[in-house]
Amino acid sequence: MYAIIEDSGQQFKVSEGDVVNVDVRELAEGVEAVQFDRVLLVSKDDQVQVGTPLVKGASVQAEVVNEQAKGPKVFACYLRRRKASKRRVGHRQKYLQVRITKIVA
Repeated sequence: MYAIIEDSGQQFKVSEGDVVNVDVRELAEGVEAVQFDRVLLVSKDDQVQVGTPLVKGASVQAEVVNEQAKGPKVFACYLRRRKASKRRVGHRQKYLQVRITKIVA
């Protein structure tokens, strides 16, 4: 069983037990679970439900694994030709790491 969910403009193919990095969001104090209501597709055995655009009554529940996960460091180099001017800037994206616990269809 798997589902395709949408979160912050990105689509993820998830199944139970998967660990997924989603965009950081504000969580209330002591909250250890996240629910995704924007489910685009649910596949159970040989049956596939495709939403138009969302599957009605479907949701995906997940538990928070790591609130401060970080992606790889990415470098950008700004260079002005013939000016002896260059600048190197690094960025490291922060994620919320969740484990999918249940797919409700």
